[in-house]
Amino acid sequence: MRIHYRFTLIVLCALVVISCKEEKTDKVTASNQKEYTPKVFDVSKFESKIDSLISKMTLEEKIGMLHGNSMFATGGVERLGVPELKMADGPLGIREEISRTSWAPAGWNNDFATYYPAAGAVAATWEPELSYVFGNSVGQEARARGKDMLLSPAINIIRTPLGGRTYEYFTEDPFLNKKLSVPFIVGVQDNDVMTCVKHYAVNNQETNRGTVDVLVDERTLREIYLPAYKAAVTEANAYSLMGAYNKFRGDYLCENDLMLNKILRDEWGFQGVVVSDWAAVHTTVKSLVNGLDIEMGTPKPFNEFFLADKLIAAVKAGEISEEEINKHVKRVLGVLFQVKAIDGVDRETGSIATEEHYKESYNIAVESIVLLENDDDVLPLKLEDVKSIAVIGNNATKKNALGGFGAGVKTKREITPLEGLQNRLPDGIKINYAEGYLERYIENNNDQKENISHNGPIGVKELDETKLQEALTAAKDSDLVIILAGSNRDYETEASDRLDLSLPFGQEELIEKVKVVNPNIVVVMIGGAPFDLNKVKEQTSTLVWSWFNGSEGGNALADVLLGNVNPSGKLPWTMPKKLSDSPAHATNSFPGDEIVEYKEGLLVGYRWFDTKNIEPLYPFGYGLSYTNFEISNVKTDKETYTENETIEVTFNVKNAGGIDGKEVAQLYVSKSDSSIERPAQELKGFKKVLVNNGATENVTINLPVKELAYYNVDKKAWVVETGAYKLKIGNSSRNIQSEVLIDIK
Repeated sequence: MRIHYRFTLIVLCALVVISCKEEKTDKVTASNQKEYTPKVFDVSKFESKIDSLISKMTLEEKIGMLHGNSMFATGGVERLGVPELKMADGPLGIREEISRTSWAPAGWNNDFATYYPAAGAVAATWEPELSYVFGNSVGQEARARGKDMLLSPAINIIRTPLGGRTYEYFTEDPFLNKKLSVPFIVGVQDNDVMTCVKHYAVNNQETNRGTVDVLVDERTLREIYLPAYKAAVTEANAYSLMGAYNKFRGDYLCENDLMLNKILRDEWGFQGVVVSDWAAVHTTVKSLVNGLDIEMGTPKPFNEFFLADKLIAAVKAGEISEEEINKHVKRVLGVLFQVKAIDGVDRETGSIATEEHYKESYNIAVESIVLLENDDDVLPLKLEDVKSIAVIGNNATKKNALGGFGAGVKTKREITPLEGLQNRLPDGIKINYAEGYLERYIENNNDQKENISHNGPIGVKELDETKLQEALTAAKDSDLVIILAGSNRDYETEASDRLDLSLPFGQEELIEKVKVVNPNIVVVMIGGAPFDLNKVKEQTSTLVWSWFNGSEGGNALADVLLGNVNPSGKLPWTMPKKLSDSPAHATNSFPGDEIVEYKEGLLVGYRWFDTKNIEPLYPFGYGLSYTNFEISNVKTDKETYTENETIEVTFNVKNAGGIDGKEVAQLYVSKSDSSIERPAQELKGFKKVLVNNGATENVTINLPVKELAYYNVDKKAWVVETGAYKLKIGNSSRNIQSEVLIDIK
């Protein structure tokens, strides 16, 4: 094996020399504006069949279709051939089958599924094609389990780094959000499964999520929090949306006329069904009239739901008409016909937990890993003189497919980081594993993990002396050390937000003490949301960020550490130096009590940091490579444009390093002389491009002028302001390398 690695190094060096002699320039003509064509969604083509079915139903049968009759299904009408609408949780893959009447596992032996990387990892790839792959793959698994609806994707904006579900969401940026959401939705629905896009809308915290009233100005609502939902409806033809727990401007979102009727249906033309989040319904007549179609939830008996016996009584009392009931039943029947659940001919059958799906999970994971620090070029690991490696940390063996409060995946394959290294390291290198720290929590009287107010599980920060000594011994006895720290899905979890950004379980102290006995350390963070890494950054020159990264996550991580794959992940959110730098916390507008006002307005995420000139620890879009890229010579096809045109932006990406790699070129737009408030810059395009060593790629990003529009509250319309705009190309929001001016007439 030593001969093999030395030979590889010699060949690589030779290739570098050859490539430096003749720089080649290729043209990349594709752009991030690739269209993902959804299936046509037009319920009118089923209208006669739907009307016929409704005419034969009793009132009780109709209302049975508007609420859960089990944990994850609505009622059907068997005598008329109308099946239940069967649902599955799916942010990480298809959830194991549970009991019809409780959250207890059903005990099946054939409900194992592929564990996919969390949405944060998908976003870190900055690759819409991989979002389509994820959606298409998990859609196949949903069909293989006989499901009609996937309760995914979750596309809420990341407003606070403390969010318990940050790992489950894509990003803090509305443009990147919609560019990832659309292909995912199309991918799922290509398999005759409807997505249930959630959580609509302004559902950006777990704290008081069931009661808090969110106040946000109209322009911020339209420009930050709604673009991905609008794209889900108007571009991806999403068949279903999920109403959120919280209130918006005084009304719960499952009975909010503005959001469900006026915006969703009247403005955007949504034809599908609105499903409540579980136990998020508060009224009978109001919720139905204001746009809800299906009530799901716990823990009441199903007949006691607001849209069950109470709705039957309301119809009989004349509080709501049967014509109103028919309208909602028609919507449910429409989506059932759309996914071929009724009279389905040639409906997709799907497949589950296949090698192909595991490979797709790997492909996402390996492109999501972010290289944060590599000052001394420790990575990729040089193994010629390495005989032993210490692998330290509970996260080296921690499995995250299941865990936390919320949906997980029952899977037969979850490769941990330790297993990945064992799989990939050459024979003869000894791994000295030590747990290092214990995953412990402050306990209450019932010996359960304690949630205090809005705070999530609180990790005990004191190290266990025995575990520490084992780690120090392993480090002393090894040539280099890999520390696996960060978080897990018990610490980052639905239903609670974190207390602060500090690392749990004494990890900072562990890293510091290990460095004393062996300075050759690589620190790998596993997690879905930002942490305070200031001290960790001081302790090591080599820092990697991975995620809850699916069935093949350990193999993907090992391949990046060993240089089998050049890292290309970029952060989809900003990592602050301190919590008070983040906009929701700087404005003291998180978490609120009965009311939370989004005081930062448009300045969410990097918009705040860039506009206020606050230096983050790591900026939005940041991620290093084992090679070096140079972006230059940005040009546009014209100097002046009108509103209905598309700006063709071209530029060069040069690989000035020694190995092939992928760079994510990011297009930001600013307008310094605007007559309205604007962020310093906004992401309006991106392209991930493979550039061979020594080569230069000519890249094109197509930017429709309409993407420059702002929402004019007075006109209730999107308006493109005329005048000069600066188009800037870089590889993070804080590393702009080339720019050009254009004019809009």
